[in-house]
Amino acid sequence: MTTKRIYSVPDMSCDHCVQAIKGQMASVEGVMDLIVDLDTKTVTVTGGDDTAVTAAIDDAGFDVA
Repeated sequence: MTTKRIYSVPDMSCDHCVQAIKGQMASVEGVMDLIVDLDTKTVTVTGGDDTAVTAAIDDAGFDVA
């Protein structure tokens, strides 16, 4: 079963932030779908390991709330 998780990333403020997160998420194994929503400041991920996803967001320079 594939898990869909929503992460709150309150520090996202621009399109560069969105692109930075997308770039880091490209290397996370198992991610099948990714939605980075600047308006709601959320990252919705289908698949992938929770620890790896959180680490990728952190590597992009953002904290998960």
